[in-house]
Amino acid sequence: EAVVQEFRPAQVGESFGPTWETCWFKVELGIPLAWEGREVHFVWESDGEGMVWRDAQPVQGLTKEGEKTSYILTRSLKESEPHSLTLYVELACNGLFGAGKGSMIAPPDPDRRVTLSKAELVVFNRDAYELLVDLEILLDMAQLLGEENQRSFQALYTANQMVNVCDVTDPSTFPAARGLAAAFFSQRNGESQHTIHAMGHCHIDSAWLWPYEETIRKCARSWVTVVHLMEQNPELTFACSQLGLIPVLWQAQQFEWVRSWYPGLYARIQDFVAKGQFIPVGGTWVEMDGNLPSGESMVRQFLQGQRFFQEQFGRICSEFWLPDTFGYSAQLPQLMLGCGIQRFLTQKLSWNLVNSFPHHTFFWEGIDGSQVLTHFPPGDSYGMHGRVEEMLKTVKNNKDKGRVNHSAFLFGFGDGGGGPTQKMLDRMKRMSDTDGLPRVQISTPDQLFSVLEKDSSQLCTWVGELFLELHNGTYTTQAQIKKGNRECERILHDVEVLSTLAVAQDSVFQYPASQLQRLWRLLLLNQFHDVLPGSCIQLVVEDALQYYTEIRRAGAQLQEEAVQSLCRDLLQPEARSTQSTLVLNTLPWERTEVISRPGPDGTETLALVTVPSMGYALVQEPFVPPQPVAVRKQEDGSITMENGVIAVCLDTMGHLTSLQLLDSGRESVPDGCYANQFALFDDVPLYWDAWDVMDYHLETRKPVTTLLKPLEITLAGGLRGSVRFSLQVGKSSTLTQEIILDAMCPYLRFLTQVEWKEAHKFLKVEFPVQIRSTNATYEIQFGHLQRPTHWNTSWDWARFEVWAHKWLDLSEHGFGVSLLNDCKYGASAHRNILSLSL
Repeated sequence: EAVVQEFRPAQVGESFGPTWETCWFKVELGIPLAWEGREVHFVWESDGEGMVWRDAQPVQGLTKEGEKTSYILTRSLKESEPHSLTLYVELACNGLFGAGKGSMIAPPDPDRRVTLSKAELVVFNRDAYELLVDLEILLDMAQLLGEENQRSFQALYTANQMVNVCDVTDPSTFPAARGLAAAFFSQRNGESQHTIHAMGHCHIDSAWLWPYEETIRKCARSWVTVVHLMEQNPELTFACSQLGLIPVLWQAQQFEWVRSWYPGLYARIQDFVAKGQFIPVGGTWVEMDGNLPSGESMVRQFLQGQRFFQEQFGRICSEFWLPDTFGYSAQLPQLMLGCGIQRFLTQKLSWNLVNSFPHHTFFWEGIDGSQVLTHFPPGDSYGMHGRVEEMLKTVKNNKDKGRVNHSAFLFGFGDGGGGPTQKMLDRMKRMSDTDGLPRVQISTPDQLFSVLEKDSSQLCTWVGELFLELHNGTYTTQAQIKKGNRECERILHDVEVLSTLAVAQDSVFQYPASQLQRLWRLLLLNQFHDVLPGSCIQLVVEDALQYYTEIRRAGAQLQEEAVQSLCRDLLQPEARSTQSTLVLNTLPWERTEVISRPGPDGTETLALVTVPSMGYALVQEPFVPPQPVAVRKQEDGSITMENGVIAVCLDTMGHLTSLQLLDSGRESVPDGCYANQFALFDDVPLYWDAWDVMDYHLETRKPVTTLLKPLEITLAGGLRGSVRFSLQVGKSSTLTQEIILDAMCPYLRFLTQVEWKEAHKFLKVEFPVQIRSTNATYEIQFGHLQRPTHWNTSWDWARFEVWAHKWLDLSEHGFGVSLLNDCKYGASAHRNILSLSL
């Protein structure tokens, strides 16, 4: 498409745009005959991301921020080589980290333009380059090893001798200077020296400060550069993961994008996978959030990822690679082991704001006792550059000295892609086994974990969640994304239950496997660790909401088809002599609930129904409850509701002033306290606006007290009683809530609608309860977790805002109160107050 377009002359210094546009350049090169025998590069510098195309194939990514500004045309120009050739440069009008206006994480500037600052054909002086790398390593060692280390002085004097020997105007003096450096670097380490396992890496966020669509090109730009480096450096290994386009492959979705859009590049990648250099790691469809996806979603992440790697590369991943996610659920070890993974790598807990995590290599134990060998690279980064300083930090920072003597070192530009560079490799070649520095070897995840497994007898064990003490605003940011995720998880569950039952009963019914895989992959993509948490730009949010809409639409259709097959006979008009309603229960326990169904005249009517586990019931005659709901308005305007199981009292502001379990007569709300109390907090974090809520926000609590519409009865009782009220929240937001009590129901429901127009505010709802317990219980994937309700230690108070799935509970012996939700994740339980972040 690009090559057949009309091209116009372009000049260095010219600007192109706006943001997210693509410009194509036709570059016609003529190499002078006098350059024969020389190394020739095409140099291109701009503040956009570029890709060089040659003979209709991508050959080199160009990113100034990623130190990739040249394409090597030839390492030694021969007479037989073409001296005239045409290249195409594809320029994306955005930087490595998007196009934030004023700061990296600000909303993108829609009118930003990128400038072409250099387009040149140059001779590259390889000898001068190698000499400079030698000097860089020597000077870093002289500065960083310290005066107490004689090796630092040896490095300094070697560099000094090189300067004396070398005449920069006379290249014939370079070999003697390089010989001095080579002699220094060849002085070997002792056997006890720490070994660093260096692996190329390129973390690429599937969507973050750029949309999904741009990530496809980021993957291609990064991976084509890695493949080119591998052709020049056969020792290079690259671990390709989720969003990254670098040596560790950890996200199946990104491979799928490259396979579809860049088949030639993908074929080259497959060759290097077969050679063991391009290494798929991770085992999941995307690098998902580690907290919020449901248990079933996490299983599908592994299922889809491992299946893709098996089909495309003939192997599954044995390492789970999740370096940039905002905490890790205590259920993950069990899920990993169930999916063929015994090893885990991350580094994100080095971002903890309060407590320094005590280990870098350890066993991580989940809620069922499952254990996985876990490694945090001690350099606390997945984007190293191969510098002396980083090697020394890796050794010095290692918290498990004496227990293990090996650690990972992930090098390459990341987050926005980019990956390793030739200079990074050249630095590390000089440090492979040089006295005074740790031993550095190009390695693989398997080699690292294999040696750690052999030395694991003295490792410590960490039990429970790996909680990140930062970014706890991501449990709540972008409420529509959170709601879409939970609803779509439920829809896909119901479609699979009903379709499975339909297959079991009707041999003609076709299980919608391919349709379900497509919908699951859309949902899994949206669980990427900057999408589901809400830490992404508006373009990404819009894409995500469209995917949820598609899952809802297609899921409803598949559900209808399954029901029609499963209950065909029951749905025939002649099968029903009287007006009846078919009610399905897709949960694995019997349920008795009040439902709303269309009446003969089209109006909604209520019915109390009991439906068996994973079954259905035909509702004809309404089932009369043993005790109907009674709703009464008191003289002071408060309203009481009672159904024989619980009794509640609400004041005119909608506060829950009493909640009694009638069997025991026990009151749940403490005297003088209000439950269902909305509270507004200031939300001004230190830097990461969409990510963070800081502990000091708790000091700004303001109860919501402005009443717009006082409490009124909307349903007067019988099968259902309900009341409604409205509040003003902050300066210009409104909240309307309907509170419902159904017959025979042991809980009170709150249907809450908020028209949100506040900035840098945080809305919560609080439920003080008359229960004393040092721990609250929170639902997580396929289980639950207890966290302290006190702030005795820094580890306790750092969890002032935590995550939960559908419920949190505060109980003492024989009695408790639970707070349930259908679309929220942020929560807390401090002392006796249960709080849900809205």
